[in-house]
Formats: sequence, structure tokens, C-alpha cells
Amino acid sequence: MNWLDSVIAFFSPEAGARRAAWRNSLEEIRSYDAGSHSRLNAGWGVTNTSAEMTDRASREIVRARARDLERNSDIMNSVLGAYRRNVIGHGYQLQASTPRENLSKEIEELWKTWCKARNCDVTGVQTLNQMLRMAVVRKKVDGGILFVKRYTKEGIVPFQIQMIEVDELDNMASGAISDNRRIVGGIEYSEYNKPIAYYIRQYSIDGFSITDPVRIPAKDVIFYYEKKRPSQIREMSDMSPTITRIRDTNEFITAVSVKERVAACLSVFIKKALPVTGIGRSSSADTGPKRDYDGKTLTPGMIKELNAGDEVQVVNPTGQATDATAFTKLQQRLAGSGQGLSYEATSRDMSETNYASARQGAIEDELTYGEEEEQILSILDEIYETFVISCVLAGKITIADFWEKKEKYLSHAWIKAPKKWIDPMKESSATKTAMNTGQKTFKQIAAENGRDWRRQVDDMAEVLEYGRKKGIDLGGVIFGNKVEEKEEIQAPGSGSAEQTDPSEKPGGDGKPDAGDEQGKK
Repeated sequence: MNWLDSVIAFFSPEAGARRAAWRNSLEEIRSYDAGSHSRLNAGWGVTNTSAEMTDRASREIVRARARDLERNSDIMNSVLGAYRRNVIGHGYQLQASTPRENLSKEIEELWKTWCKARNCDVTGVQTLNQMLRMAVVRKKVDGGILFVKRYTKEGIVPFQIQMIEVDELDNMASGAISDNRRIVGGIEYSEYNKPIAYYIRQYSIDGFSITDPVRIPAKDVIFYYEKKRPSQIREMSDMSPTITRIRDTNEFITAVSVKERVAACLSVFIKKALPVTGIGRSSSADTGPKRDYDGKTLTPGMIKELNAGDEVQVVNPTGQATDATAFTKLQQRLAGSGQGLSYEATSRDMSETNYASARQGAIEDELTYGEEEEQILSILDEIYETFVISCVLAGKITIADFWEKKEKYLSHAWIKAPKKWIDPMKESSATKTAMNTGQKTFKQIAAENGRDWRRQVDDMAEVLEYGRKKGIDLGGVIFGNKVEEKEEIQAPGSGSAEQTDPSEKPGGDGKPDAGDEQGKK
């Protein structure tokens, strides 16, 4: 209230109150509902802090709750499974693009061998694809995971990968090292918040005893997490907006399940009007012990006697069983959409879809998976480049000018394993139209199908050539020095491969002459 309002209120309280009421209504019109402190928002207390201060207080408990749901919730695992299947699936195929084709094939064969568990994993347990699948799940649940490069003497090249959970970052290692370097949450940062080193706790194999942390330079660590704010320096579980809804749904389903199990029990209760013993003082000694119902449960086919005067009262809430399907569907739909996925992708329920809606949902889901694939491919790029350098240093491949033209020799692409089509006929027809109209090239289509286009052309040529030798038309045309056009099948002894025009035979009119008739006879 300004000085003018105070003066008006002093002389006329009614006019002052009316003036204040109109001012408040105007302020409500000009403000945001989300920013008002009305009764509806009275319990909504918020503060603005940096990302690290916001996340630090809840990071550990959110991670623990997400892990609990990962172990115990089918809805949680439906979301995690969708990401694992669609982001990694059967993995990515390497397509090396060095200046020499034989060198590219040699590197591809070495990479295929290195991706086996005994070569790429320091523990010798997981293949590279298995580690990537685990990384995607750990990012959704834990918020992130660390890929650590280890240079060992095991495997075909002196390079392997170690997976480290975010729990092993030493949170106790904190403080300023110098004026422009400091340690926060087990990570050493420069003045621009660029990671310089990671401090990793060292656990014994039983997971209990801890030794002093080890400092690992950032060049040997790939921290796989999603940064959502410029001030964010550590991970936060991707499932944090969703886990409360998933837990509520689990609790609801458990309550409905218990209710239905109780309703399915057929039990008989015998109610007694009087005690079984006689009446009078003489019978007091024969009175049996009074039955106690504490801790008793209801079981199918149970027959139980009640104490005299006791009755059975049942609390039977209505509506849960009938509404369970609709409620669970809604909750699962919201849980999936909170992670950028459709209801069909997480529930595997296609009862409410047709081809068009399923295709549109798949397209939208692919955009969500594509963001995760982008991060995974950047990790694969760095792993591959370190692998090639290790191959050169170990003498597995010989490249004279590797260090002068390193970028050319490290050039490569990743081909993802294809997905099954919803309607093969429609999809193949659309692909054919796109290629014939120039919207897509054969190289693009081969990559979408998870194939190397050069190898696919070689395979096609090999099959067509083999079919030609066997006299089988496989529907293709082979060009080049081998076959220029389809050959006509001639009868034995026909002499020429070319067909003669009847009009060029003796007689000139296209009719067989007498010699021909005589020969036929």
C-alpha cells in the first residue's frame, strides 16, 4: 500500500478497501497462475539454485529408489526394456572408410574379434554390445556410467574397457586444488568446469573394504550421462520424473490383487449364540480358552468358530477391480510419455492401434531413441579411434603415413541392425518408390536395413552369376564383361544364339518352303 492508499484509507476505510481490492484483481490479471501464491499453490514451495545444488541433495535417494523399482517393478522394466531393445538391440556394425579397401576390411575383421568378451572387457565377461546395453539401462536408472580405458596386455590389442558405476566416484574428495582447479563430487574441474580427472573409490572384491581413491585422467574416461542445465556437472537419474508414478501404480495393483484374492476365498464362520459349556458356577472350570483373532488370516476353504456374541464385519471397498484396467493404462501411458515413449512401446499392447497409428507412434519413438543413439555413437567413435591407434602401435596393422593422415584412416560409419517392418508390402513399396524417384539412394536403403551397400552389391552379383550358370533366371541383370543382356535359351544344335526372322527364310513370305516341309516329313 503506497502513501496515497494510506491517506485514503485513513479518511475513508471503505474507499481504501475498495481501492485495494481492485488493485489486487488487476495484479492477478497481469501475473502468472503458476507464480501466484493463492490457496491452490500454497503448498508449492520452490527455490532457484544451481543444478549441482539441486541434484546433490536428492541424487543418492533418487538413484536408490530407481534401483528398487528396477528390481521389483514390471512397469519400470517395460520402459528400460524399450530403450535397451531399440537403442542398442543387436548392436552396430562397423563400416571403415580408409583410403584402401583391403585395409578397411582388415580393420573391420580386427574390430569384430576385439568386440568379443575376452578382448574388450577387462573382466572378460561381457561383449561390447552387452556393455552398451548395460550402459543404456544404467543411465536411465542411475543417471550415468563411466567407460574407463585400460591399457592391458590381454586381448588381441593392449586396450580394454572397464565399466564403473557412478557410486564409485569419491564424493568425499572435494575442495580447491588451486585458484582455477577444484574437486566437486569426486571430479576435478578446470576454471571452465571441464573435467580434468576422476577420483574413483577402490573397493575390494567383496565390496566392503575401501582403500584410497585412484585419480584417473579425464582423457581415459568417458562419462555417459545427460546434461540438462549448463551448471550441471554430475548425473541425475533419467527416471526421476517417473518413479513416483510407477510406485503408486505398483501399490495400487498390489492392493487390488490382495482384495481379489480375499474375495476369491470361500470360508465358513460358525457363530455361537451361547458358550459350549453349561450354565452355572459348576461349569466354570470346564470353560475352554477364549479364541484370539489377532494375526489370523483368511484362507480358501477355511472353517472357523467364533466366540459367543462375535460377528464378522467385512469392509468391502467397491470399484477397484473394475477400474484397475483403466487406471493402470492411464498410469502406464503417463509413465511412458514422461520418458518420451508411446504407450504401445512400453506396454506392448496393440489392441487400440491400426497401421497408421502404429506407424506414427513408431516414428515418434524413433526420434526419442535417436537422441540416445547419438550419445552412444559418440562413445563408440572414441572407443573405435582408441582401438585403431592401439592396433597401429601394437603392429596389428601397418600404415606408413598413419600419423600424417590420421583423420582419413580413422574415418568410419556405424550401421545399426534393422528393425522388422510393420507391413512389409507397404514398406517395401515405399522404399522402391523412394529409390526410383531419387528421394533415397541404394546406399541409404542398405544402411537402413543394416547392410553394407558394397557387400550387398557383391552378394547380389555373386548370386545372379551363379544362377546364370545354372540356367535359372533370378530376375536381375548382370552388366559388364560377363553378360550384357539376357541370353535366349536355344535348342541343342540350333547353331546360332540369334533368332532368325521368318521373313528372311527362303521364300520371302515368311511361310516354310517345300524343303522345310519335306524335312519335317
